[in-house]
Amino acid sequence: VGVKESHQMTIFRIIAAILHLGNLEIQAEQDGDACSVSSKDEHLNNFCSLLGVEHSQMQHWLCHRK
Repeated sequence: VGVKESHQMTIFRIIAAILHLGNLEIQAEQDGDACSVSSKDEHLNNFCSLLGVEHSQMQHWLCHRK
């Protein structure tokens, strides 16, 4: 389709990260208004690795609104 190989790899990396994010296990807290993500979740680790984002920040902002 005319997409350079370097751009294809970037697209594949983004798609893989999105798929890992979909597999992330988010646990609801007792009151139902809060949640948490395990720091050992392999899908979160893969997501952060693929996109080059900081693990602790992503773990925090997936569960907190601002």
